[in-house]
Amino acid sequence: MKDHTKGRANRLINEKSPYLLDHAYNPVDWYPWGPEAFMKAASLDRPIFLSIGYSTCHWCHVMARESFSDPEVAALLNENFISVKVDREERPDLDHIYMAACRYLTGGGGWPLTVIMTPDRKPFFAGTFFPRTTRFGRTGMLELIPRIGDVWKNNRGKVLNAAEGILANMENMLCPPPGKTPGGEVADKAFEQMCETYDSRYGGFGDAPKFPTPGRLIFLLKYWWMTGAPEALSMAEMTLQNIQRGGIYDHVGHGFHRYSTDERWFVPHFEKMLYDQALLTMAYTEAYQATGKAEYQRTARQVLAYVLRDMTDGEGGFYSAEDADSDGEEGRFYTWTWDELKSILNEAEFTIVKEVFRISAEGNFSEETGHANGRNILYMEAPLPVVADQLKIPLDELSATLEAARLKLFEARKERIRPDLDKKILTDWNGLMIASLAKAAAAFGERKYALAAEGAAHFILKNLKEKDGQLLHSFYRGHSGIAGNIDDYAFFLWGLVELYQSTFKTVYLSEALNLAEEMLSLFWDNEAGGFFFTCRGRGPLSIRHKASADGATPSGNAVAAMNLLRLGRLTATPRLEEKVAPIGRAFSNAILRDPSSHATYVSTIALARGPGMEVVITGDRKGNDTVEMIRALRSVYLPNMVVVFVPISSKKPRIVSIAPYVKAMRAIGNKATAYVCQDYICQSPIRDVGILTETLWGAGKGRR
Repeated sequence: MKDHTKGRANRLINEKSPYLLDHAYNPVDWYPWGPEAFMKAASLDRPIFLSIGYSTCHWCHVMARESFSDPEVAALLNENFISVKVDREERPDLDHIYMAACRYLTGGGGWPLTVIMTPDRKPFFAGTFFPRTTRFGRTGMLELIPRIGDVWKNNRGKVLNAAEGILANMENMLCPPPGKTPGGEVADKAFEQMCETYDSRYGGFGDAPKFPTPGRLIFLLKYWWMTGAPEALSMAEMTLQNIQRGGIYDHVGHGFHRYSTDERWFVPHFEKMLYDQALLTMAYTEAYQATGKAEYQRTARQVLAYVLRDMTDGEGGFYSAEDADSDGEEGRFYTWTWDELKSILNEAEFTIVKEVFRISAEGNFSEETGHANGRNILYMEAPLPVVADQLKIPLDELSATLEAARLKLFEARKERIRPDLDKKILTDWNGLMIASLAKAAAAFGERKYALAAEGAAHFILKNLKEKDGQLLHSFYRGHSGIAGNIDDYAFFLWGLVELYQSTFKTVYLSEALNLAEEMLSLFWDNEAGGFFFTCRGRGPLSIRHKASADGATPSGNAVAAMNLLRLGRLTATPRLEEKVAPIGRAFSNAILRDPSSHATYVSTIALARGPGMEVVITGDRKGNDTVEMIRALRSVYLPNMVVVFVPISSKKPRIVSIAPYVKAMRAIGNKATAYVCQDYICQSPIRDVGILTETLWGAGKGRR
């Protein structure tokens, strides 16, 4: 929104969140979340108007322009409420609680999130976007505010009773009772659910709007590996291929937009989120490992090029998001007119772009009015080999011409007004990006990805870790604050584990183990199992809630389970592995009811029940024989494998103090040696790369 023109600043001017600062000059008398607002509401006997959004949320901007910048709406808000603004990315703990209230009251949710609550923060009304005046069946702010004000003044008893009832039901939703640990069959049920909602024409799940759901795609790859079900691999591949060809992908600068407003991945919501880049890169990397198809590696590399170019802080951390809007219009930065393309490209390039991306003089998509606006989304209706065949052009020639055109468009696009960049650095999302980069570094043999992952890890350890070892959640303009939540711990822990698997630098494994102990100390529920979302107090409503299902990002509980399983196997520490089952028990009812929404945990528990594979490599890290052996390990898709490296350059390698069981594993004849253990049975030492590869391929086939 960025309208700082003028007028007097409100209390948000002293905040650190870019989203809150965007509202610092609204005529609404905004308060940040905190005791000042609550005491003021109590002293004036007014309800609290809570508005939660984030800086790259398109409809948050619309509501801000229509209502929060409007003097008439602001006057009504200031007269009837104490208004509180929250950045949901800065305070996910608050967002979880009040989004649950919205879903309970309305059956749905989203952002902007609007909640009306008592001075002691108990919700009694909730919704999402409200226009300035009533339209299309949505109540307008000018009508809503007086109505709620009247109810508060004249029907207070009913309001308070409703708030208590809502709170009681929310506690059941947010802190469910434990059940039995889900069995291995839950993976089959998750797959069956995905088959039922799978779109066999365009890929993905469900109808519009359609999200890429990388967690489900990664589950399908693992399920195919575990069972050999060809449909699982086919579903994952078709979805990955279609979203890369779709308008949801930025074909000029790369990276993925948030979601598609239609079923065929054509018209996106144009914001770009860091977590989508991280998780989709993981999905393409694992698809490459599973199939060996170069197209998946190419897409992963393109996305990482975008992140390293446009979303990376000079000190190593990763920014949160890019806005959907620029120059006052959603998608303006990413779409093209016929004349623009013709003026930038030569005749051959224009012909290719026109055919590949199905552009037209009228524009290739319609806005809400139903009329084309002359702009074109770059969208590939067919794979390039099919287009090459249709145009009777060699594929290499088509690809080269297309790349030349892309580079020209990329340069031309630099002259446009860019979407705003949210430079807030979040520990949890950075953890996902670190894990993604480290995984890609290992799979593609690309050192620069590992260096970028290490840079971000060092940034977090320097700027977002307190002296007592506790993590903080966010960093912006030199300021870090807000206690870390379970996602911060679990996702950063994931990044550290992947960094160790990629670099074999023991410092990352050591940090991971320390962080795991801290996580268990701060978040573990000793009574019912599983991890609470917050580590201090009992949250804003005396509810210390727990979350189990995957959403836009994986469940923190599911990622924590995966980390504990892998750390337990890396270091031979059963105590860590034993936490996986209680996490399942804590959320048993929800997992069994809707396993496809718990894809991350379901794949973890399925792998936990099967034979794990621990591989120890010992040798000279720079020796050709060691390099070849590690490369062989990484050439095989084995999601149940963890690898420990023991250098022979040191008499007392640090890894021995962390994983004492590797002490007896030596490089035979000073040659790189592999020790492969599966299902608690270790094979004879292997010094031949060919034999190691055969052993690994055999282990993978054995699962199917």
